[in-house]
Amino acid sequence: MQRIDRVIDVAEHLGTVLAQVVPFAPESRAVASARGRVLRHPVHADVDVPGFDCSAMDGFAVRDADVAVVPATLRVIADLPAGTELDPRMDAGQAARIMTGAPVPSDATTVVPFEDTARGLAGGLDAVTIVAAPRGPGAHVRRRGSDVRKGALVVDAAVRLTAARLGAIAAAGVGTVSVSRAPRVAVVSTGSELQPAGDALRRGQIPESNSVLLAGLAEEAGAEVVLRTSVGDEGEGPRHAIAAAEAAGADVVVFSGGVSAGAYEVVKNTLGDLMRFESVRMQPGKPQGFGRTPGGILLFGLPGNPVSAAVSFELFVRPALRALEGDADLGGEAVRVALTVGRRARPERVQYVPVRVDRSDPARWTATPTAHGTRGLGDAEGLAVIPPRAHDLVAGDLVTVTLW
Repeated sequence: MQRIDRVIDVAEHLGTVLAQVVPFAPESRAVASARGRVLRHPVHADVDVPGFDCSAMDGFAVRDADVAVVPATLRVIADLPAGTELDPRMDAGQAARIMTGAPVPSDATTVVPFEDTARGLAGGLDAVTIVAAPRGPGAHVRRRGSDVRKGALVVDAAVRLTAARLGAIAAAGVGTVSVSRAPRVAVVSTGSELQPAGDALRRGQIPESNSVLLAGLAEEAGAEVVLRTSVGDEGEGPRHAIAAAEAAGADVVVFSGGVSAGAYEVVKNTLGDLMRFESVRMQPGKPQGFGRTPGGILLFGLPGNPVSAAVSFELFVRPALRALEGDADLGGEAVRVALTVGRRARPERVQYVPVRVDRSDPARWTATPTAHGTRGLGDAEGLAVIPPRAHDLVAGDLVTVTLW
């Protein structure tokens, strides 16, 4: 692939990335083990929910005619816990003690809560005195199919399965779902100066942190990290890393460093046949690389600065991972908040500023830029997006913040 250095917009680079994404083939998975995966086909209910008329309260199933005038004393002829198969016949003047979720007898029309009886749960099973009239026919009865009818849509495709969504699917009688597997990611830091964190450092060496950062971001995005390594600034390290990633079954390789305009840009110098290198109108993260191996592995070349790498991951890698899974939502949650301080505008590029978000006033959230560097990145809760503009921002101006 030809190496090209030109300046493009963020949207153009993201479009290039997404155009190369081929979503995974779906696989079947048990509902109990599908949390966090993306649903690939719509789920429709296999049963009515609820599957029968059931009690919404602990109390007594009665006939409306028998409680039209209160107080009314009725003979208790059955005790119905949740899960019972009983459907006792109820004649005039009779009631059945019933628990929440139990089937309501066919002859009953209403459930009277224990609170509306003379002695409540302590009243025994011989007779009950109703002291408050029901609010109307069908009170405290959940009708069959009132939540979901059999065949109705429960969860649409292309959404990530949360615990709540899985609970709704299971309640609808569905035991397996069609989902995407997790993307497999390899993370490769470049730089001869890098040493494992915690090792003794000589002059000119620094702790290697980008692979920890990017692997963590990948895992938080739902991916499986199958390789985390680093290579020097000379030799064919990036090619060897790609080969190792391929052997590990990676779908994506994320390089950090080696993509700028220096003399020792090892990714740019060795992978020009596989990747395209461009300058993107953004700060931080201007130098970007992207490509794809003949076997279909997506290759990302991110800047080596940790903040630049993190911002680039959020803008380009995370959407690609989501697209591989077939997720309809490629971006993070965005909110409009007020800046607490002014900010210099950049007419030629969009700025992505790590910020803390103050939610103490529900009516007016505010965003404060964090300190520069990795410590500030660690304190950040999201990125304030400041489009190119001619005039500087002042405290109180609204900006869009994409939450981590």
